[in-house]
Amino acid sequence: MPFTLSLPTIGASALLRAVPAGDAVDAVSRAFVAHYRGEWEMPSKVYVGAYPAGDFRAMPAQGGGLTMLKWVTSFPGNPAQGLPTVMALVIVSSAEDGRPLALLEGATVTALRTGAAAVLAAEVLARRDAASASVIGLGPNGLASARAFLARGRRDLLVWDIDAERTAAVAEDLGVRAAGSQEEALAADIVVTVTPGHEPLFPEGSLRPGQHVSLMGADGPGKAEIASAELTRCAVFCDSWEQASHGGELAHAVEAGLLEQEQVRELGCVLAGDAPGRQSDTEITVFDSTGLAIQDLAIATLAVDQLDGLGTAQVIDLS
Repeated sequence: MPFTLSLPTIGASALLRAVPAGDAVDAVSRAFVAHYRGEWEMPSKVYVGAYPAGDFRAMPAQGGGLTMLKWVTSFPGNPAQGLPTVMALVIVSSAEDGRPLALLEGATVTALRTGAAAVLAAEVLARRDAASASVIGLGPNGLASARAFLARGRRDLLVWDIDAERTAAVAEDLGVRAAGSQEEALAADIVVTVTPGHEPLFPEGSLRPGQHVSLMGADGPGKAEIASAELTRCAVFCDSWEQASHGGELAHAVEAGLLEQEQVRELGCVLAGDAPGRQSDTEITVFDSTGLAIQDLAIATLAVDQLDGLGTAQVIDLS
C-alpha cells in the first residue's frame, strides 16, 4: 500500500524561536537525570575519521517516546574556505511506530545544547557567590553559551575571542562587556571555554581557588583546553565518563595515569542527588563536556512539541 510522509523540516531561525535558551538549560538538565536513571537510552557515539581535515559523528538517542539520530561533522579548517566548522542534520522519529516526525538543522541543535550544558554545569558547580563569568571563543557554540547565561539572568558577563572584531560585535549585540584580554576573561569566577582546543588555555597551576570552568571545546582526539596536570588540582566532573575518558578533555590525563574513573563524577549523578557537587568555596571545579546525544534529543523534543507553524513540510514518497 503506498505511503507518503509529510516531513516538517525545521531550520536554524525556527529552532531559535522554538527553543528559548533558558528553556534549553532546563531541558538538558532533565535529560541528564533521565539518562542517569536509565530512562533515556544513548548508544555510544560513532566517529568516522576524515583526518587531518576533520571527522563525522553519528549520535543516536531514545527517550520520552522519541528516537533521534544526529549526523554531525567537525572540520576546524572550514572557516578559511567560507564553510561552517560544524554541519549537522537531526532526524527525529516516533519510538512507537518508527515514523519520521521532523528533520532539524543540526548545527543549531548542537549550539543550543552546548550552551545549555555549559551554563547548567556552572549553575550546579560554581560558588554561590561567584561574581563574574566569561565565555572564551565566540563561534556558534560560544555565542549560544553567552545567550544561555543572559537568559538565566547573569548580566555580569565578559566575552572574548581571538578575533577582536568578533569580540566587539558579540559584546555590542548582546549588551555585555568585551574582555580587554584573554587573561582578563580567564580570571573570571566562572569560565566557559569553547575553543578548537589546539592549545591549552589553562597550564598547570593557573586556576584560582574557587573557580569553576566549563570546558566545551575539546570534544575529539588530540584536543585539549587544559593541561593534564592541572586537572589533578580540581574536582573533576564530566557529561559521560565513557566519552570523556576516550575522546574528551580527560583522555590525556587518563592515558598519563593521572586520573581514574573514581576521581570523576558525572553531572547527571550530581543532578539526581546521588553524588556531591562542589564541596567548598575554595575547591576548583572543572566540567568536561564531550556532547551527548541525549542533550540533542532534549532540544529536539522541545522543537517537536511546537511543530505547528515551525517548519516547511516536505512530501516524501516512501512507497
